[in-house]
Amino acid sequence: LYDFGFLTKAKQQLEEILGALKQDIEAGMPIIFLEPGCASVFRDELVNLFPKDLLALKLSQQTFLLSEYVLKNPAFAAKLAATTSAPEAILQTHCHQKSVLSGASDKQLLERLGYRVQEPESGCCGMAGAFGFEESHEKISNQLGERALMPAIRKAGQETVSVASGFSCREQIRQATGRVPKHPAELLQAALQCQS
Repeated sequence: LYDFGFLTKAKQQLEEILGALKQDIEAGMPIIFLEPGCASVFRDELVNLFPKDLLALKLSQQTFLLSEYVLKNPAFAAKLAATTSAPEAILQTHCHQKSVLSGASDKQLLERLGYRVQEPESGCCGMAGAFGFEESHEKISNQLGERALMPAIRKAGQETVSVASGFSCREQIRQATGRVPKHPAELLQAALQCQS
């Protein structure tokens, strides 16, 4: 809604969310996201729409990506160990994550799990949220993906894991290469299960 200029509707929905989460926000409960585009709504867009709202400010400060939260939480961080048997990973970091959140947290998490991480694309995978799903943007979306990311994934061995926290990034990789990328949460879950 925010990206397409529907600010009144975005504000209404955010006010409903602030109301529903009021007690948890006031209690200091961390709000953990798997999707960087969604996390950026609460870390960035929320305070732009409600700059004087203390509850909105508090929520923005309690908003974390899973990788950020795990790395900052001593109880989780102590459990992280290199247990992987597939040490190569190609990581695509979501645009919102690079610009608004912690662009390095997914890479740091994967490295803590024992992966040797390559990041062939410093920019966008080409999907850019809903942009690449629009027929009028299909050509440029594919061109962006083919600059570095898709060739690197196709060239990598089958044992190399492609990783992306963004839904649109994973969809772009899946459509362009036929490979099924993993979310960092899936690799974290597998590593924790190996320790059990």
